[in-house]
Amino acid sequence: MRERNFIVQENGIVTILIPKFKKTFFQSLIPKNKSKDIKISFDELGSAVWNEIDSNKKVEEIVIQLGEKLGEKIHPAEERITKFLTQLNSHKFISFKELQKRKN
Repeated sequence: MRERNFIVQENGIVTILIPKFKKTFFQSLIPKNKSKDIKISFDELGSAVWNEIDSNKKVEEIVIQLGEKLGEKIHPAEERITKFLTQLNSHKFISFKELQKRKN
């Protein structure tokens, strides 16, 4: 599950938007001509992984789909994708249903 707002640029690159402040009061102090968000842009491969994430797909499915789609560009696919997804989870950009079930 995705837990952040994001935009997809015309070239397919994904940018995650993270509010600079959680409290509305502090957000209101940011000048109107400045962004209220920190922007983190992924590269082509990170964007491809992000675009495959939905609330129903398993990591294995994403690895297979992107391995077929991107071939050598993402080799070794399983290692790279799982590492990237683990980083996204550790920064709370995504969460895993299976991990949430285990906590409950």
